[in-house]
Order: sequence, then C-alpha cells, then structure tokens
Amino acid sequence: MRVNSSFDTVIAGAGPAGLTAAYELSKNGFSCVALESEKELVGGISRTDQYKGYRFDIGGHRFFSKSEEVNRLWEEILGEEFLTRPRLSRIYYNRKFFYYPLKPFDALSKLGIGRSALILSSYLKAQLSPIRPERSFEDWVVNRFGRQLFDIFFKTYTEKVWGMPTSEISADWAAQRIKGLSLFKAVASALFGGKSSKGGEVVKTLIDEFQYPRLGPGQMWEAARDKVRGFGSGVHMDRRVVGIEHAGQQVTAVTSKDAAGEVYRYEGRNFLSTLPIRHLIQAMSPAAPPEVRQAAESLKYRDFITVVLIIDEPETFPDNWIYIHEPDVKLGRVQNFKNWSPDLVPDQSKTSLGLEYFCFEGDSLWSMSDKDLVELGRKEIAAIGLVKGEKVIDGCVVRMPKAYPVYDDSYQDHLAVIRAWLQNFDNLQLAGRNGMHKYNNQDHSMMTAFLAARNIMGTGDFDTWKVNTDAEYHEGGSESDQEFKGRAVPRKLETA
Repeated sequence: MRVNSSFDTVIAGAGPAGLTAAYELSKNGFSCVALESEKELVGGISRTDQYKGYRFDIGGHRFFSKSEEVNRLWEEILGEEFLTRPRLSRIYYNRKFFYYPLKPFDALSKLGIGRSALILSSYLKAQLSPIRPERSFEDWVVNRFGRQLFDIFFKTYTEKVWGMPTSEISADWAAQRIKGLSLFKAVASALFGGKSSKGGEVVKTLIDEFQYPRLGPGQMWEAARDKVRGFGSGVHMDRRVVGIEHAGQQVTAVTSKDAAGEVYRYEGRNFLSTLPIRHLIQAMSPAAPPEVRQAAESLKYRDFITVVLIIDEPETFPDNWIYIHEPDVKLGRVQNFKNWSPDLVPDQSKTSLGLEYFCFEGDSLWSMSDKDLVELGRKEIAAIGLVKGEKVIDGCVVRMPKAYPVYDDSYQDHLAVIRAWLQNFDNLQLAGRNGMHKYNNQDHSMMTAFLAARNIMGTGDFDTWKVNTDAEYHEGGSESDQEFKGRAVPRKLETA
C-alpha cells in the first residue's frame, strides 16, 4: 500500500463538483487532491469522449446559470474558448416536429382542430380541479398542462428516461426540471416573447441561447484539472475509491485502487465526497449502521448509453438535440454535435449524432454488444426518418452508469436516514449530483462545491443541501429566501 499525506483535503471524484472544489481550494492556497476512477478523462458525466477525432458529450451540456459566480468561474477557466450558441430543440412525435419548449400555436396547428379542442378543454379542467395532493411527476404536469398534453408530450418520453410509470416518479423531479413553466407561461412566451417567471427570474426551460466550450464540456474540466495542478494540488487518475476510514466523528483516510490492483491510502484533515451516496456508504469503514446501509441500497439510479453515429452528410437537421416521443423505438433523444460546436467534427463533410438510450445497468440494452447497439441506432434513426440508414458509415458506444439519481416516492425518506448519520462527521462534506442524490445541472453541482470548499477553508458555515436547482443559496428561518451572496449562516440538517 502506498500512503500519501501531502494534501490537507481529499476529494473523491473529478467531475464538475470535485474539480470546482479543488480549484476553489487550491486557488486560495489550500492543498488538495481529487481522486478519479477514470484513467484519462475528467468531468464525470460532463466529460467529452473522442472517437477517430470526433468529440462528443455524454448527453448535451448547456452552460447556463443564474449564478454570476458560476458564470465568472467558467469564463475564468476557459476564456475565449467559451462560445455563445443558439438553442434549437424539438420534439419528434407522430412523424412531425414540435418546438420544445412547446409553442402552443405550433403544437395545436400540427395536432389538428379536434385534438386541439380536447387539449384546451383538458387544460381548463386541470385549472378548475387540480390534482391534490400533488405527489407524482404525472400530477405536477397534468396540473400545469392538462391530461391531453401530458399524454402526448410528457408520458412516453419520461417513461423511456426513467423506466418506470410517471405516477411513481416524485413531483420533485418535475419541479426541478421544468420549474416555473406552465401552459399559460408557454402561451405568454409565444405571444410576447417573455421568458421570466414570477419576480423576473429566467425560466431555464425557455432560454434560446447558451454558452458552450469550443471542444465540448470536457474542455472546461480538462482546463480546470490543469489549473488545479498548476496551483500545486493534485488530480490523480485511475484511483477508484474503495474505502473511507473513520473514527466516530472524523473521517481519517480514503483508500483507492488502480486498475492493476495497487492500493493507495490518502490521509488528510478534510474530506469531500462526490461519489454516488450508495457507493459512499458501502465504502465506510467501520461499516455504517444497518438502517443506513439499507437506506443507501434503496437509492436507485438510471443508467445511460450514447451510440455515436458518423453520417456521410455535411448537414442533417438544424437542432442541437431532438426528443424522440415515438413509442415504437427505444431511442430517447438525439444530439447533433456539429450544431453544438462545428469543431467537435473533424471532417466538415460529415455529421456526428449521439443517440441516447436510457437503461438499467445489466439489462438487455446495457448488455448488448457495441456492434449490435450501433446497428440498432442505425435502424432506429432510419425508421423515424431522420437519416437514411445507408448514410451511417461508422459508430461507437459509451456506457455511463449512475447517470441519473432516481426520484421515486421514497427517496427522500432514504436520504433523511443517510443525512442524519453523515451529520456526525464534522470533516466530511458532500457535493454534486450523485454526491447528494440530486438530479441537477452543472451549475448547481458547482455551487454545492463552492460552499463545501468555503466550509473547509473556514470562510463560512454553509449547508450545501440548501442550494436549490437554480444554483441559488437560500437561508433558512422565517426570513424570505434570498440568493446566495457570500453570507455565512449556520449549517442545520433539514430533511426534505
């Protein structure tokens, strides 16, 4: 075993949260090391893979935040390599394209007079008699769009993503991902161009442009890694965390293992985990109490496959991405990487598409060979009429386990049990999407990391769980919520 005690803070994971914390700490003179299980790529689900010079995302990653601090950090890390890109995303349903976010007049004209009348009637009914209590994703969407629009534009795709009925998905997920949007707001946006919710806040779902690294999101995190190392801290690759040693109220060391089986022990005074919570609890030594282990095992994740197809055409369709609502194909979403940035494609006479399939690790889709997955992608992209099958000249596959933490009807109860126990450790911080089992965007993950780093530096005493999904920090107590502006407030456990 190799022992390393050179760093004050040990960070598990080199995704957006882990690298943000490492950057914040090392920039301010605090030594740290981030441990990453991958051999070469940093960025987690926000990394950029390559195949024969083609660069591609694991999903598409818009860089947009209401947090000026996050925006400043992105610019600080990447500078002129950070592009502003137009957004176009549509829904493909019944062999027709519908704008997303939904433009009511576009949608109603394509659905026809009869169905449009049913949609409007259904919406009015939902406003007069909303579902109460509002427990599920289905309840949340029906209350804001009506049953008819829910069945057409939300049900099929959402069940593809999560592999479970929409009635079993928590309303929390809808509140996070399409927060502030309703049919009324969509109509107002179409008529008046408004993109704000009550109080003037931008509705993320309605933005029409975003920033994006010229060579993909991985370029941001590769640059952050290099800057962290330049500050004298470490980013150690091929270090899968296998043990987290503790002594009652203190974590004392993290052990990791490389692909060859060599074990490394990292000692430190402070520790930050962006690991999936299930992995974190499994790694605790001594073991967590039985009820905590049971709660961690009960947390669920949805896994993800990207099938990249190289198309022998300079242009295919104008969208950044398209949601596939056709029920007769397994395909969930298609990314057009050239429309995110032309520099992702080395040969401008070609196009590269990312076909996204949602699955569970070990199921029939996950277990298919790469060759069969590429062939499935070719057949399905041709079947829905987006690209002719004979134009597909090459392809590759990337699998991403634990891409999405699942919001089922019991996840909050499980998290409450885990958080109550983890609160005993005064030198352990949690941050990031899987680190906190929060389905969020990069900016939210980054803000949790900012605050965790400041807790470690002693410049604040923040509760990272109070960072909401718009990368804002809200104070507790009886006062109204306020956006985080660097104030130190007490950290208190708040169960959701």
